[in-house]
Amino acid sequence: MFHKRHQNFHFLNISDNFGVMKLDFTYSTDFHRINAPELSHTCMHMLCTAGEGSFVYYEKCYHIVKNDLVVIPSPDKVKNLAAHDGLQVVWFAADYQFLQNQLPTNNYSIGGSISLNHNPVIKLTDEQADNIIADFNRLHDRMEEKDLMFYRELMGSLCLTMMYDIFEVHALRDTAESHTDRAGHIVKELMTLLATGISQTEREVSYYATRLNVSPKYLSATVRRMTGHNVSSFIVRHTIPIIKEYLSDDRLSLTQIAYRMNFASLSYFSRYCKKHLGMSPAEYRKSRQPGV
Repeated sequence: MFHKRHQNFHFLNISDNFGVMKLDFTYSTDFHRINAPELSHTCMHMLCTAGEGSFVYYEKCYHIVKNDLVVIPSPDKVKNLAAHDGLQVVWFAADYQFLQNQLPTNNYSIGGSISLNHNPVIKLTDEQADNIIADFNRLHDRMEEKDLMFYRELMGSLCLTMMYDIFEVHALRDTAESHTDRAGHIVKELMTLLATGISQTEREVSYYATRLNVSPKYLSATVRRMTGHNVSSFIVRHTIPIIKEYLSDDRLSLTQIAYRMNFASLSYFSRYCKKHLGMSPAEYRKSRQPGV
């Protein structure tokens, strides 16, 4: 059952490389904060526990009632929030890239994110709703323990549990759905290509456009329209787990990894890791060592 928390808005702050304050993990019961500017980089997971409300997402209006789960990968696209008397929600938001980094390369979130941009509302049974609330509460309970040595790993594990619980109910909703138009086919084929691990050596949008017999401009516009994200973000999402796997193998030097992944130089490989992992390859390896 849903147990109401005393805090209405609870968050932890982090700063990016430019000193701009962002929200890392956020738990709240405030419906009107789901599109707050500081949450624009997060993925929002909200459950309606009572009453009813509505909002507009990508220019389409959605109505929610009790046991409706809402997953919004782009909260900044939400507008026209309307809460009717008695509306109660609870939500948890986390940095979008952090969540993606918890998932294995071959994961449901790729195709699922396409579906969620078309319809972010998933209707749950009482039992399913209880499972999601339990996931939210576990995350909320551990958010303050940021002094733990493995705090981010702990939070990542709890986030992963929540995501798989959501994948389960989302997959059931979308089992019978498939994209049959040209745009949907192109996006599906792109995801199929990326699932082969080809991004280990091919990371240019133009490569995938050629393989799919479309122009880079068409591919970019289509993926953006269908998913809300650009092609490069999906390429990176499949590439980072490969890099992590190689970096976890101490038998391989950084130069060998850069060569295997077709980077022009070790310095370029290092810059890529710094940008998408948040640290250099050497720093990532060091972070994996016991006691570090």
